[in-house]
Amino acid sequence: MARSLDGLVLSPVADQAPGQVGTRTRFTYHERDGRIWAEYEGGDVVRGHLVGTRSADTLDFRYVQLKQDGTTSSGHCLSTVGACPDGRVRLDERWEWESQEGSGTSVVEELIS
Repeated sequence: MARSLDGLVLSPVADQAPGQVGTRTRFTYHERDGRIWAEYEGGDVVRGHLVGTRSADTLDFRYVQLKQDGTTSSGHCLSTVGACPDGRVRLDERWEWESQEGSGTSVVEELIS
């Protein structure tokens, strides 16, 4: 199993569609006893939260966010925890909106402070 996500800050490696999470979005993760949660903001996202579980190297969580235009959206994501060649944490994600149409994949990586 990859190392704990607790206290790590991660960011997407590429922008998604306008009005969604992008390279300026920062996720601050927490992890305890198989539970994960994070706060995120940046770019088009004013504030977002995710909550879910971790089993080995699989994350299963729901997310909800408030965007700059005042709208909210929510969805479900399955992520695989891995490592970049330099040892930083990497998440390969498959997500699907539940409040609107759309699904896709994304990659987020640990930021070094």
